[in-house]
Amino acid sequence: MSKYQETKRIVREYFEAMENASPETVASVLKEHTGENYLWRGVYPFREQEGADAAADVFWKPLMQSIKHIQRRQDIFIGGTNEISGEEWVMSMGHFMGLFDEDWLGIRRTGKMVSLRYAEFSCVENGKITQTGIFIDIIGLMLQAGVNPLPPSTGQYFVYPGPRNHDGLLFEDAPEEEGVKTLALVNKMIDDLSALNDSGAMGCPPEVLEKSWDKNMIWYGPAGIGASYTIPRYQMQHQLPFRNNLDGKKFNGHVCRFAEGDFACFFGWPNLTNMPIGGFLGLPGGKLSADMQVVDVYCRVDDKLSENWVLIDLPFWLNQQGLDIFERTAQITNPNL
Repeated sequence: MSKYQETKRIVREYFEAMENASPETVASVLKEHTGENYLWRGVYPFREQEGADAAADVFWKPLMQSIKHIQRRQDIFIGGTNEISGEEWVMSMGHFMGLFDEDWLGIRRTGKMVSLRYAEFSCVENGKITQTGIFIDIIGLMLQAGVNPLPPSTGQYFVYPGPRNHDGLLFEDAPEEEGVKTLALVNKMIDDLSALNDSGAMGCPPEVLEKSWDKNMIWYGPAGIGASYTIPRYQMQHQLPFRNNLDGKKFNGHVCRFAEGDFACFFGWPNLTNMPIGGFLGLPGGKLSADMQVVDVYCRVDDKLSENWVLIDLPFWLNQQGLDIFERTAQITNPNL
């Protein structure tokens, strides 16, 4: 048996059980597949939950009651050893698709299909899932429901595809040496950007990116920022607004980082701390330091990174600065007059 087959089997069986669960049974499904001291991490407003009951009550039950007949439609599925702390993890990325039949987080139901982008990290120890990190793009769902809580984005948001070569579902283990190459390239890219942050520089010369990125890179950013294609457009539509309109950038590290085959992923809690000085997301600067929690999923082709799927918990980042986009949306679209 290959190195991560048992870990992948445990997570795949959990996914299948969850897809067949209902709001009434989801807590028992979670208990069956998770460890005694299970820790669940999610985006704002869900945050950290301890134990299967809490994760079910706070996140899964309301989601299943609002979005009916949820399917997990995976684009990437990889396993590996966390280089931060040594456990085995699995990462699944794609969309939860279903029918948006009941209001959720103050967002009015549409009665139509929605695709909720996600990346889910599962730590497996002693045959059970002991930690989950699940990031979803709620702003992306809001846009599908006809509600835009932010000014126009610099990039283009849409329901993003998976890898260009359709090779992201690694149900069979990939050669170990390929994952080593991918992780080394990602870490080199991180080191280059960290050095730039430490220097205090705001912009970024394109040649810094060209060390690690294909010239026709695709960056699939969170709704509110959007996607960009090619290095020049990525710099124009995300990197330079990010670098030039946020100050005091600090890298805080990652909870999990690993690679398998041509794919790598990480998430932090939080990854970054920064301070808006005006312009980022089309918003004014508040000069309040705030944490950013980020997922990055990468695809390598030969010796360059070609695609990058990113989720940023923007609602959490904004909430630290006094703007709760869910509360504001509910007050505007569902007023209690």
